[in-house]
Amino acid sequence: MPVSPRPLQTAARLSVAPMMDWTDRHCRYFHRLMSRETLLYTEMVTAPALVRGGALHLLDHSPEEHPLALQLGGSDPQELGKAAALGAAAGYDEINLNVGCPSDRVQSGCFGAVLMKSPDLVADCLHAMQDASSVEVTVKCRIGVDDQDPAQVLPAFLEQLSRAGVRRVQIHARKAWLQGLSPKENRDIPPLDFDLVQQMTQSFPDLHLSINGGIKTLDEAEAQLAAGLDGVMVGRAAYHQPWDILGTADARIYGAAQPPKTRTQIVHEMEPYITAHLAAGGKLAQITRHMLGLFAGAPGARAWRRVLSDNAHRRDVDFTLLVAALAARDAAAPAGAPSPNARV
Repeated sequence: MPVSPRPLQTAARLSVAPMMDWTDRHCRYFHRLMSRETLLYTEMVTAPALVRGGALHLLDHSPEEHPLALQLGGSDPQELGKAAALGAAAGYDEINLNVGCPSDRVQSGCFGAVLMKSPDLVADCLHAMQDASSVEVTVKCRIGVDDQDPAQVLPAFLEQLSRAGVRRVQIHARKAWLQGLSPKENRDIPPLDFDLVQQMTQSFPDLHLSINGGIKTLDEAEAQLAAGLDGVMVGRAAYHQPWDILGTADARIYGAAQPPKTRTQIVHEMEPYITAHLAAGGKLAQITRHMLGLFAGAPGARAWRRVLSDNAHRRDVDFTLLVAALAARDAAAPAGAPSPNARV
């Protein structure tokens, strides 16, 4: 599969958010089969794990995954610089600094969303990463944390990023409450402020701004682009209903001429990857857990999920299990329902 020739600014019109335990290399390969153009992100990789822990396997990825960004977590400029250099050497197209994750583990390491309280430190980290890396460095942030006033904090933070040489920022349009809300609650409870993020596109015309948070459909993504955002980053919807977000994205977001693949076609295109993974000692469930939502909203989706969920952990299974899951999906679909080969 050829790498998209589009520049990252164009690829970033639509991106899949970095999500811990979800956007691993198997998930990204699967997503790439649905969209050649969408910018994909790794799970957050901590700089200490790479620099101190030597966990370079966390940088492994397939050439087919590009355009691909590595998200780093950390707060030590020197360590982040070394980690960025490792990411650039590994072939990533972009290095992204996490200034948005509210998890307890991230707070205890003094990075993630808590860094919004230390913009000078963020600037130092960015300078170190830029000095060490040959690829673009970007930032994913929140509109504010705790008692901060987003209307004051966000523009000041973006100004700091701009002075530090950052040209692309992904903004989760919610505050993060570092005390009192769990990481899960921080994804839902703080209200979204799309208007504030949209206002930033006028205040910072030289920045490429992507909006993130609560966007559930491709229609909603297109509406954000029409409202003036440079890009849209989709998280959980892209994972739980991947075809709904990515299946027609190349045509609708990027103007690609080729028709979208069917969901059944995508399953069969996974066969070489799955076969190679199993031959290397991997487990089928490591891949299929990311594919459970492929038929979300389509007839027979429950049968597809059930066959994979009940059997993918077994040691004696291979790609034929996915063929069986497709057959179960067909059998469960009501008479007259669209074929899985239909472009739906």
